[in-house]
Order: sequence, then C-alpha cells, then structure tokens
Amino acid sequence: QVQLVESGGGLVQAGGSLRLSCAASGRTFSSYVMGWFRQAPGKEREFVAAISWNGGSWLYADSVKGRFTISRDNAKNTVYLQMNSLKPEDTAVYYCASDGTPWRLLLTGYERDYDSWGQGTQVTVSS
Repeated sequence: QVQLVESGGGLVQAGGSLRLSCAASGRTFSSYVMGWFRQAPGKEREFVAAISWNGGSWLYADSVKGRFTISRDNAKNTVYLQMNSLKPEDTAVYYCASDGTPWRLLLTGYERDYDSWGQGTQVTVSS
C-alpha cells in the first residue's frame, strides 16, 4: 500500500476556487491510477475524479465535470484537484485514493478498485 496525505481544504464562498493536493509515498506512484472521492455529511462517499498513471486520461463525475480538473506530477509523487466555480453542494470531506492494480488501463470510480486512502481534507463552500 501507499501512504497518502491530502492538503488544501478550507472554507470558500460559492463561486470560488480551491486546489487540493495529495502527496504519496511508499510505492511507485507513477504506476497507479489516482482518484479523488468525497463524503458529505449524512451521505455515502462518492467518486469525484480519476487520472491514469501517466496523466493522459481522466474520468469525472457528472456533478463536477467542467468545474474540477484532476492532474498529477509523477516527479513529485503528487496528485491535484483544482476546483473552480464551487457550489455549497460541493461541501464534503475530500479523500485521495490510489488504485490497487498497477498499469490499469480503464479508469473507474469504484471504491473497490482503490486500496489506499488518505485521511481526508474538509472543503466547505458557503452560500
């Protein structure tokens, strides 16, 4: 498994932006798909975005498509989530996750495909 540490959460007004970061250590970062998930109060955790091991393909939840951008820097073992045009319904704890299968070709939003999780970072969007 890999150790993941998220940062960059905070309080922002609706329409604002935040950039989340997730630093990884413990295994070859560049071999694995990385994803972001979120969990709002009283709701189940849901998929947000995923990026391929080489950064060449992406997958987004419909709710964030066009507003959020996932990227990665394999030289820094870090994955990012740029969040623009934030809405109050984006309020949640955001989790970074690493896929458990190296060199996976098909991106997924299924939690069962991810074997390592960060501790989460809180994002609060005020109206």
